[in-house]
Amino acid sequence: MSKVAVIRTKPETVLQDIEQAMRLAGFDEELDKHSPTILKNNLSWHLLYPAANTTPWQLEGVILAMKKAEFSDLVCVENETVVTSASRGERLNKQRLVCEKHHIPIKYNFKSSDMKWHPYQPQAEMLVLDKIFPDGIYIPDFFYGKNIVHLPTVKCHIYTNITGSMKNAFGGLLSNRRHYCHSRIHETLVDLLAIQKEIHPGIFTVSDGTTAGNGPGPRTMLPVQKDILIASADCVAADAVAARLMGFEPMEHAFIRLSHERRLGVGNLREIEILGNVDITRENWGFCTGNNAASNVGKLLWFGPLRWMQKLLFHTPLVYAFILASAVYHDRFWYPLRGKTITNQWLKQCMWGQLFENYD
Repeated sequence: MSKVAVIRTKPETVLQDIEQAMRLAGFDEELDKHSPTILKNNLSWHLLYPAANTTPWQLEGVILAMKKAEFSDLVCVENETVVTSASRGERLNKQRLVCEKHHIPIKYNFKSSDMKWHPYQPQAEMLVLDKIFPDGIYIPDFFYGKNIVHLPTVKCHIYTNITGSMKNAFGGLLSNRRHYCHSRIHETLVDLLAIQKEIHPGIFTVSDGTTAGNGPGPRTMLPVQKDILIASADCVAADAVAARLMGFEPMEHAFIRLSHERRLGVGNLREIEILGNVDITRENWGFCTGNNAASNVGKLLWFGPLRWMQKLLFHTPLVYAFILASAVYHDRFWYPLRGKTITNQWLKQCMWGQLFENYD
């Protein structure tokens, strides 16, 4: 039976509450103290937008808890997406601020000076990755032999309905060609979890649901204050609990069900021990992912009747037209018209926004 800690928190105690959640979920037993540990932050958007990215208190709480438990070799590893700048995101979301305060180095999986991509032959049978990348599955050499702590937020996602611990490996272990995987995203996440279990001595996740994201995530969402923290050494169980809180049936998500069936984790809530001060059976946030303009086009091409055009549109230079369109839509259209107003309201009216504003 897997353990998942679910803690109700508040700004005044959030750092201590993160440590409590991690201890309840047994992080110091599940991670190898003799190995370095990667803190895998989440940057779904380089702009500040509530629920989209790892929060500064989430990152700091994990660092403090791990240092207190004598995990001394910590490093933050970031990735870029085709529409997200890591350097801009770490600054605007105050992640660099936290790393510098605690002397945590930041490395980038897209910089050859930090790490290189080597072919990897998984021991586990792959569902799709070996077919998507017939010339070899390449992963960063820096990830071998290190613990990993995932730092996602609790939010919806237009392609997987929810996103969390398992999806957080998508950017870390796959290069900028990972958009090849979107039409088989659920199976891809299962394959990546199998690979993680082979290369990492320990895996842990701390999900931030202080402000959760409802709607077409990971960016154009409606932030909702929920005051929740989730911690577990089982990525599947952590995502299953997050799905239940949001109002979804965990096993109806293919990446959770397939992982459960392949014994990579536990997706059935009846087989998960819930620890902490939250009764998840009384929680149903009633979230709905929905769509936006970008997701409607994406689903048409990735999952709809135009999927036969994928190789032409996404495996050739034509993909840059879609990258530009996505960047323009999110950064130049949606954020100035809606996102900035929502963010400013969160900063002024929500206690977590006020905590962010004063985080230095």
